Amino acid sequence: MRLVTAFLTALFTLSLAPSAQASDLLNFFQKKVEEQISGTSQNGSALSSLSNSQIVEGLREALKVGTKRVVDQIGTTDGYNLDKAIHIPLPDQLQQAQKLLNKFGLSALADDVELRLNRAAEQAAPKAKDVIIKAITNMSLDDARAIYNGPKDAATQYFKKVSDSDLRKTISPIAENSLKDVGAIQAYDNLVGKYQSMPFVPDVKANLIDHTTTLAIDGIFHYLAQEEAAIRENPAKRTTEILKTVFGQ
Repeated sequence: MRLVTAFLTALFTLSLAPSAQASDLLNFFQKKVEEQISGTSQNGSALSSLSNSQIVEGLREALKVGTKRVVDQIGTTDGYNLDKAIHIPLPDQLQQAQKLLNKFGLSALADDVELRLNRAAEQAAPKAKDVIIKAITNMSLDDARAIYNGPKDAATQYFKKVSDSDLRKTISPIAENSLKDVGAIQAYDNLVGKYQSMPFVPDVKANLIDHTTTLAIDGIFHYLAQEEAAIRENPAKRTTEILKTVFGQ
């Protein structure tokens, strides 16, 4: 693109310049072309100096390091609950119930269910680490090159595309057990029972397991994308030699 711009600029300048200067301008343009070609060649050589195996290893390491950081952050008490970016609210229909109960001074029931949804996600998040790391082992060489040269969240988006289903299968039963362990199911039954005891209220239907699973996964991807971008852009985040080699190019 820069060569095209330079070429057009040179043509325009030549059309206005005296003939005595034309030769000098053409020589100047030729020099700039050679500089651009040389720079492109050097950049290409830097990229080609990385083998496919190095790129794959670097991406795996980035995913491994990033996942550990994410899990350490959100897979703890209040990792979801107090984080505005990934906090899990009640499903939409239960939010309606929450507003109604609040009018009668009973919002604590809905607040309790909401807290327990986040507690379930906090318990489930660490179990996703192995699934994430395993998913990238099936990456093709073409995929690796595309991810390496892609946007700052390319690896995260690749993983989200190829392994969302497997991750959901892993997280869902954990979320279900966690919801039971933290008392969310019982709290939900109490909430719905109190809500439905009021006259003239619509039925409330909410699948807490699917809701919690989906938003727990979204929370993982949210911060995994940030970690990937940090490793690509911030040398301080490249904590291993392979990360320095691959992302320091």
